Amino acid sequence: MATLSSLRRRSAAIGAAAVAGAVAVGVCLSVGTASAGTVSGSLYRDPSSAVVKWVAANPGDSRAAVIRDKIASQPQARWFANFNPSTVQAEVSAHIGAANAAQQIPVLAVYEITNRDCGGASAGGAPDLNQYQTWVSNFARGLGNQTVLIILETDSLALLTCLSSSEINARNQAISTATRTIKSANPNAKVYLDAGHSTWNSAGETANRLRAAGVQYADGFFSNVSNYNSTANEANFGRAVISALNGMGLTGKRQVIDTSRNGGASGDWCGDDNTDRRIGQYPTTNTGDANIDAYLWVKPPGEADGCRYTAGSFQPDLAFSLANGAPNPPTTTPPTTTPPTTTPPTTEPPTTPPTTPPAGDGCSASVAVNQWAGGFTADVTVTAGQSAINGWTVTVALPSGASVTGTWNAQASGTSGNVQFRNVSYNGRLAGRQSTNFGFQGTGTGPGATATCVTA
Repeated sequence: MATLSSLRRRSAAIGAAAVAGAVAVGVCLSVGTASAGTVSGSLYRDPSSAVVKWVAANPGDSRAAVIRDKIASQPQARWFANFNPSTVQAEVSAHIGAANAAQQIPVLAVYEITNRDCGGASAGGAPDLNQYQTWVSNFARGLGNQTVLIILETDSLALLTCLSSSEINARNQAISTATRTIKSANPNAKVYLDAGHSTWNSAGETANRLRAAGVQYADGFFSNVSNYNSTANEANFGRAVISALNGMGLTGKRQVIDTSRNGGASGDWCGDDNTDRRIGQYPTTNTGDANIDAYLWVKPPGEADGCRYTAGSFQPDLAFSLANGAPNPPTTTPPTTTPPTTTPPTTEPPTTPPTTPPAGDGCSASVAVNQWAGGFTADVTVTAGQSAINGWTVTVALPSGASVTGTWNAQASGTSGNVQFRNVSYNGRLAGRQSTNFGFQGTGTGPGATATCVTA
């Protein structure tokens, strides 16, 4: 994945401009108490991401447990940043298919615009805008028809200093066309355009740029992929942008905020050389704010910005610095459904108590496998029954020849045959109907879709 570089040098001085823009459009910057935005559901954790593979390949590394539990366990964006028009449809389709099979929402970051990053550390993209549209069309054909979140072209609207007036107009048209292409291919796709961040361009200027790039066709905008500003500051900035858009007649737009690296201090833009960063709020669509659809990890924690290391490369020391000292991730609660109304039986029920426990007691487990030649990863969801549990053990039957090589969010006993996975300290206690996840990587062929769960 290519990453981001040039913009983030702008901070304190432009922070004043952002506030001025908010005041100019008459925005109240207090924190709202509205309910969550329009997206709901669990976000997809890619079992073949760079951090997952690093953890599986380095189980003895002293940093592995922290990186595994606090970063590799979390859903992050999958970046599409290579100009590969002949293969991108298949690549997207495979990723979307895996997410749909897991009944989770994937986040895709498109980073392919011509002259991206103004020739900085993440330079590249499509050779020209005609070829860009060909690539986008092929990308869109792989999106399926279920909900997917699209982060469209980070920095493309906030960073325009290297473009002439005619080039800016051409880029705006390209992004507008890309948005409509994606929405036409998958009407359930949620598309968000670049709003930079709260210490770059003012809210009013950001709204003008979004309008010029066709935000009327999109679901909203994203911010903070390229910086470390606090979630509260980004939310205030987002409200100011939304107010400015409302004033232009562009209503109903919402924000997503990148919280992957904003849990510590801010300062110099490049994360490669800083040790005061921390991962921020864990990814979720349950934001509690009607203006904000999701808190996402768009920039994968541990992937370099391009200063000290090659842009986009996974660096375990960066990941460990971000995760060390951060709180453990929360367990997740699946959405509840209202049971169907039933007609009472016309005969008396039996008075003899059943010999088996009532359905829903104890716990259950399901497995989603991502297979490749010679290996696999498995994502396991553990769900409590009707009653709360305090500890669980899941037994997974591996096919002959398969072997576990790494585990996250659980402790494994054995590596082949019937392998038992027990909870770790922070995910054993589950309320009734609550779920948590763990995963493992292995060689050979992955297990089937079922597993056996018992309580401690």
